[in-house]
Amino acid sequence: AVVTGAASGIGLASSEAMLAAGARVVMVDRDQRALAAQRERLGDAVLPLALDLLDTRQCATLLPQVLALAGQLDILHANAGIYIGGDLVDADGDAIDRMLNLNVNVVMKNVRDVLPHMIERRSGDIIVTSSLAAHFPTPWEPVYASSKWAINCFVQTVRRQVFKHGLRVGSISPG
Repeated sequence: AVVTGAASGIGLASSEAMLAAGARVVMVDRDQRALAAQRERLGDAVLPLALDLLDTRQCATLLPQVLALAGQLDILHANAGIYIGGDLVDADGDAIDRMLNLNVNVVMKNVRDVLPHMIERRSGDIIVTSSLAAHFPTPWEPVYASSKWAINCFVQTVRRQVFKHGLRVGSISPG
């Protein structure tokens, strides 16, 4: 399994659950120290991979590096994300770009990049972290909620494209 944003929060909890179920987990995060600490704490089934997914070149190496570490990929949990709340007029333009890039573009690229491997094997599960903000208009977080609405649409459409290959695509909406 691969979990992005795995060094803390939901990504860490997801990694721990998969480890408890017997999976080897490639924990992906930009925080190399936190990954090393989690490997020390959780054991040899953790395969740490330090990547900055906002760096286009590094992002494109996700699958090759996962295959080099684990040999195959059965589960992708695209979890890495950023939160911006508050009034839109107060939001920093660069912060909006960064959040939309990580919450939407990186997720799409990660899923796109793993699909050929999973399609060839006719097996795979893709999980994307969404949010309750994707299901209800939340006036205190218009940028964040919009990113999660986009991801829900993405999950629904990709699911319909790849089910014929034996793949499952879904989202979770904590909150």
